[in-house]
Amino acid sequence: MSATALVLTACSGGSDGEGGGGGSDDPIVIGISLPLTGDFSEPGKGVQRGYEAWAQFVNEDGGLLGRQVELKILDDQSNADRVVQDYEALIAQDEVDLVFGPFSTRLVVPSARVAEEYGMLFVEPAGAANEVFEQGFENLFYAAPAVADDHYNYLADHILDMPEGERPQTVAVASMDDPFAQGTAYGLRDKLADAGLEIVVDEVYPPNTTDFSSIAAKINDSGADMVIGGTQYQDAVNLIVALQQLNYQPQLAAFSTAPTNPEFSAAIGSKTEGILSPTGYTETASWPSNVDFVERYTELHGNPPGEDEANAYTTGQVVAAAVEAVGCAEQGECQQELISWLRSNEVETVVGPLTWDETGKPQGAHLIQQYVDGEIQIVLPQDAKEAEFVFPKPAW
Repeated sequence: MSATALVLTACSGGSDGEGGGGGSDDPIVIGISLPLTGDFSEPGKGVQRGYEAWAQFVNEDGGLLGRQVELKILDDQSNADRVVQDYEALIAQDEVDLVFGPFSTRLVVPSARVAEEYGMLFVEPAGAANEVFEQGFENLFYAAPAVADDHYNYLADHILDMPEGERPQTVAVASMDDPFAQGTAYGLRDKLADAGLEIVVDEVYPPNTTDFSSIAAKINDSGADMVIGGTQYQDAVNLIVALQQLNYQPQLAAFSTAPTNPEFSAAIGSKTEGILSPTGYTETASWPSNVDFVERYTELHGNPPGEDEANAYTTGQVVAAAVEAVGCAEQGECQQELISWLRSNEVETVVGPLTWDETGKPQGAHLIQQYVDGEIQIVLPQDAKEAEFVFPKPAW
């Protein structure tokens, strides 16, 4: 089993590094499985950076309950069977005190099931699809402002508020066969279709797709006014490049996840102007903990955090708030106390204050960002905007 055991600080007391709720000088060991290789490795590594930053900053500030934090991170290789094995090993064999969730809905559902079997609190940064919250989990909390289906709510409202003769009339949709990616795309698709816009292309592709020429040709041939991509990262890059090569010029173009990645502009040839994307995070947010996070993360890495890093950091904040409030962090009865506390309390985080319903679904909304004058900026909602919404989209 490939693993990276992260010991972020030396601890007094001669701990052997194992979990299991040791003495007061022992570290609090947190078990995590992430897709550091495979289809989800790009965002998976972002989540890793966020978790590592959280642990480092917590330790610099005195730890949790006066104890240092130690992360044990395994590579699930973007594989659902592997992630189950990882969390079984972390909880039952390594006896970690706490667990944090992985990246991607595909990996969150099976790993949350393992955590629930062992009675463990399961806070996760990236399982936003509706199916996560339809499983009946009693231990799960999603550490972000909104679920996938609601990511584009502000954009849908904005489009439908346009005069009928001026707004887009036809829509092309292409989505990875992935619950999160489809959730974001279909949430917007369905709201627009219900309002009378025509869906002229609706394609689904496997997660390992690299050749988007046929899908791009269908979208181009349709002449759709708007394109929606239910994407992660590399698939969005490949699809956009294929559309650019055909000189397809939509009035609006919205892609989930990828446009917020720092590498996105370079990857598509800097032809980003007007591209839209939902985000649960912006480095410019004035939440007190975010100001501190951005400053320290930027000093550590030389660049500000992105959404994946922020959602991972938020996961740490949520768990830490419960641990400090309840006063424990180990397997056993403590876990139910942590779960119960989060069910009835609000937590201040770098993405704003979070609360959850009984399914673990957050009770908020995502911001809409758009590339304006070469920079990705918040354009919706109006009371949070950093730039004016650009319509129609400039040619790429």
